[in-house]
Amino acid sequence: MPLDIALVPALRDNYVYILRDGETGTVAVVDPAEPEPVIAALEARGWTPSVILNTHHHPDHTGGNAELKRRYAATLVGPRSETARIADMDVTVGEGDTVPVGAETATVLETPGHTRGHVCYHFAGAGALFAGDTLFSLGCGRLFEGTADQMWASLGKLRALPDETRLYCGHEYTQTNARFSLGVDPDNEALRARADAVETLRASGEPTIPARLGDEKVASPFLRADDPSLQAAIGMIGADPVAVFAEVRRRRDSF
Repeated sequence: MPLDIALVPALRDNYVYILRDGETGTVAVVDPAEPEPVIAALEARGWTPSVILNTHHHPDHTGGNAELKRRYAATLVGPRSETARIADMDVTVGEGDTVPVGAETATVLETPGHTRGHVCYHFAGAGALFAGDTLFSLGCGRLFEGTADQMWASLGKLRALPDETRLYCGHEYTQTNARFSLGVDPDNEALRARADAVETLRASGEPTIPARLGDEKVASPFLRADDPSLQAAIGMIGADPVAVFAEVRRRRDSF
């Protein structure tokens, strides 16, 4: 049976995800930004979470931890290298560790860059990637703690996942990311098609997430720093992909 995934808007532009394994009924919550909308979504479905998955320590991803733990006695799982910055974790994880959610299993990918200890959760069987603030649709997280080299390597791990993987990220930034991306890569037809689809979705009040990873690979400039056509578009033909990525990220920071 499938992994049911409910998208819950929170705060200004965050997304929290509630997962339910169809075989066992086990429920998990990914990055609870705040407790109230998550509790409302759980109650509406009659679901009780037993697991909370954190990708990184920022409060807009952990703000609901304490109340969900208290209310549901849920087990809090998060990155081992952020133990000092996420309170009351029950299980800590790192690269290659696995986390069961009923009959489904997530593999942990360490993806430093946005924070030093950021992790992502890849449910290979369900074709779902919970990327926190490492990878957005047509974007990536700011380099608050890590380096361009670290983030480019982290994005490479995610880019290597199957094309049919569905990307579930931490924020609804896609429309702004699309407008920025068209400015640096205006002749990319895949990007233009994605941007048009995003405009239609947002005009209807619909989320742009999940995104298909294969579409991101050909449209997002943040995943294409080693692509000669992107390098040409920003005037860096033949440059080190890390330098190209850093330049794209620098331009996005001031967009």
